[in-house]
Amino acid sequence: MTVGRLVLPALRWREETGFAHEVATIDEALGFGAGGFILFGGTAGAVRDLTAMLREQSGRPLLIAADLERGAGQQVLGLAELPPPLALASLGDDGVIRGAGLLTASQALGVGINWVLAPVADLDLAADNPIVQTRSFGADPAEAATAVANWVAGCEAGGAMACVKHFPGHGRTVRDSHDEVPVVAATLEELEAADLVPFRAAISAGVSAVMTAHVAFPALDPSGRPATRSPAILSLLRERLGHDGLIVSDALMMEGAMGGLGSGGAAVEALAAGVDLLLYPDDPGAAVRALDAAPDLGGRIDAALAQYELALRRVEGAEAYSLDDLPGSAEALAHWLLSNPPARGTVPRLRAPVDLVVVDDDLGGRYPPSSPGDLVARALTERGVPVGPGGSRLVLVLAEPRASKGRAGLGAASRERLEATGAGADLVVLFGHPRLVAEVPPGPPVLVAWHRQALMQHALARWIAERLG
Repeated sequence: MTVGRLVLPALRWREETGFAHEVATIDEALGFGAGGFILFGGTAGAVRDLTAMLREQSGRPLLIAADLERGAGQQVLGLAELPPPLALASLGDDGVIRGAGLLTASQALGVGINWVLAPVADLDLAADNPIVQTRSFGADPAEAATAVANWVAGCEAGGAMACVKHFPGHGRTVRDSHDEVPVVAATLEELEAADLVPFRAAISAGVSAVMTAHVAFPALDPSGRPATRSPAILSLLRERLGHDGLIVSDALMMEGAMGGLGSGGAAVEALAAGVDLLLYPDDPGAAVRALDAAPDLGGRIDAALAQYELALRRVEGAEAYSLDDLPGSAEALAHWLLSNPPARGTVPRLRAPVDLVVVDDDLGGRYPPSSPGDLVARALTERGVPVGPGGSRLVLVLAEPRASKGRAGLGAASRERLEATGAGADLVVLFGHPRLVAEVPPGPPVLVAWHRQALMQHALARWIAERLG
């Protein structure tokens, strides 16, 4: 079996071209015998057609993965997008989280995705963490562990492989591993008492795969290598935590993984350290050629290929559960979240027209926001609610955790705009982490809507329409 099975290139959908622009990447990957792909974006129909075509052209089973932390709709338009993990955890219902894993797996399998790169087991420990935030189930190790285990159990019962991430924990970082190697000074004892607890719970729950963090832990590996390229850290996962399934890298195109080594060097070091499958290298062909040419990798290649074969058998014949009775579950969860009391003050009766002021903290940077910032206005207009000055003023603050954004709190421009518009507002709605309420100037009540995703923006439009006097 070719070493190419250990490499999974990325395919990204574009509104203008669909997946047509990825033909060269697909041809190269099938040529070197890629073990599968990771997909970003697409309509349900486009993803279903793509995954069927990939399997037909390859003539063999494939692992098709996607980041689905907020449900299958996070990547696939037309499927259910769920609130972020921290929002789900705030509801205090284990069944909700188990159901979220099951629904995600079922809908993913329905479009040909058999590997769900979720849940996040990182703890929400650092207020300045720019990348975890609402992606976490919380700061308490025991509570997060329970949530992670329930999500894993639901996903695996649904027939898709789950992948807990990012080992041994990204929650203490204050830098983004897309751009550099964050360094965490915690001792093994500190990690055992907190960060590793959700990972242990996931392994006990039968998680199929564990994803590594591009984060250095000098107390575990004095060389300063990130976990993805550290034999010492990955042996901890195998020997101390007892994980006997797949170990997969976080995206190897990230600077935290490459560290100046390039696609080939990073791939070789990661495999040698104990990673089995190499996800999203910047140059997949170069990664395969480097693995082919590397000396002394024979034993590791054989072990990784054996793990790959076991993974294929885990998803062989997996079929989506019929969940036709749950299409409105995501909307119900969003409604439940917005029905909670505001984080500050009392929600007033609202008057039309609704004057919406958007403070968008997610503009600019390398990656676009997950959803447009005008969905509330559009949804209100569709409902016949007039939008404009003259009635209640609502300030919408959009602040999601996003790769290469570089901060956890609001930027200077956003704070300045919020200061100028928030004082006289009837309500501030925060599409972000609840702790950002502290950055809202005193005065107006604050409602937490958790994330700028389409689900929560549409839910807010319904919420507003119900409260108009």
